Amino acid sequence: MMNAASYDNQLSRATLHGFGLPAERLARVAARRAFVELKHTFMRAVGDIDGPTGEMLQRRVRQASEAIELWRLGGLVLASLPAHDDRAACHRIELHRQLDSVFPDNSRDTAVVPL
Repeated sequence: MMNAASYDNQLSRATLHGFGLPAERLARVAARRAFVELKHTFMRAVGDIDGPTGEMLQRRVRQASEAIELWRLGGLVLASLPAHDDRAACHRIELHRQLDSVFPDNSRDTAVVPL
């Protein structure tokens, strides 16, 4: 037989498990907003890339469902932007800013380490 205290304890655990704590929900919302903003930045950038490369990048950015997918496309997008174009320069700056905000420790992982 279950007493009222153990029932309340199970109910609160089930409630917390199903919906998460307020801080966890806020973190998920913040992560989703950061992803959407990053994806919009990528869409603006790849919109200025012409030809089959631009079409392929637009498709891949649209299909991305996680920030890591966009991060993996970052180098290709940056390399595909026109070299001497003011608008492309703005896209480069914005892409770097967004990637650095979503992946703040990224630079630490790419450093050269002596053997």
